[in-house]
Amino acid sequence: ANNQDKKKLLHQHTDLTLWYCAWSAQALEMSVGKIPFLQAVNGSTVTLPCTYASCIGIENLYFNWQFNDNGTMQKVCESVIPSEGVVPDVTIFRERVEFVGKNHHNNVSILLLNITFEDGGQYTCFGRNPKEHHKNHSAIFNLIVVDELREVDNTLTIIIASAVGGAIALLMGFMLLKNFTLFVLTKLEEKNKECLVTSSGIDNTENGLSGSKADSKPTPKKK
Repeated sequence: ANNQDKKKLLHQHTDLTLWYCAWSAQALEMSVGKIPFLQAVNGSTVTLPCTYASCIGIENLYFNWQFNDNGTMQKVCESVIPSEGVVPDVTIFRERVEFVGKNHHNNVSILLLNITFEDGGQYTCFGRNPKEHHKNHSAIFNLIVVDELREVDNTLTIIIASAVGGAIALLMGFMLLKNFTLFVLTKLEEKNKECLVTSSGIDNTENGLSGSKADSKPTPKKK
């Protein structure tokens, strides 16, 4: 009876853990990174990135890579990973493909050698984890193959930057000229005021002197 109770509790705990993983959106997840596309030159070698993550770990995780060939999904490779850290034995279905992830840090990336224009398109990294009641998830990566990588034309950006810089320089020059003009006008106004004060003082002095001369005439003597 005790063994049955323990098994029952274990199943309940497992179900509760799975429910928590599903609720917290941390169940099995396949990821191709933050940038799910790549532009590469014809004839080069590229890596198609993919990693997996699971809330409760994995057990016999099945994964594969598929290529969307005009609506028909073609397997690129597939394998089963017994547990985390174990290097899987991968079956490859296409030429010029290597499994380079080695399951190191949950990495299941592949390498495409000497790519051609036919290799361009949509790739899907798929995973299914029996430990999570066979929960599955997939992520899509787009490969764009070009004959050469084109340089970004920054002519328009340079023209706009030059125009903005010129406008700012013109505005600063106008402000400096305005301040200089106000400074000169202020100085001229102060000088004119000084001249007026000085001229007024001179006039008053002359009027005072002539008046004193007239008053200082000698008084005639009585005979």
